Amino acid sequence: MSMSQIEVTVLYFAAASTAVGLTEERVALQPSFHLNALGDHLISLHPNCGLDKVLQSSQWSVDAEMVEDVDQVVLKGGEEIAIICPVSGG
Repeated sequence: MSMSQIEVTVLYFAAASTAVGLTEERVALQPSFHLNALGDHLISLHPNCGLDKVLQSSQWSVDAEMVEDVDQVVLKGGEEIAIICPVSGG
């Protein structure tokens, strides 16, 4: 990570974890990175694994709070970001 980057922790749950083969990952980003661009960045880090399809139906949480509008969230570094996949039950 260069001095001009920030770092966040991404938590992968359920189908997201299965797709990328990880439960957690530290990701370096440019400063003032918008959450709405994180999905595309993660897909570029993990191409051809199906993460793109998982993210289409998933939600995001930042520091254990669900995000309603990803366009409004600017990451400053140090955040814990979770990909919350839909859950079905019976």
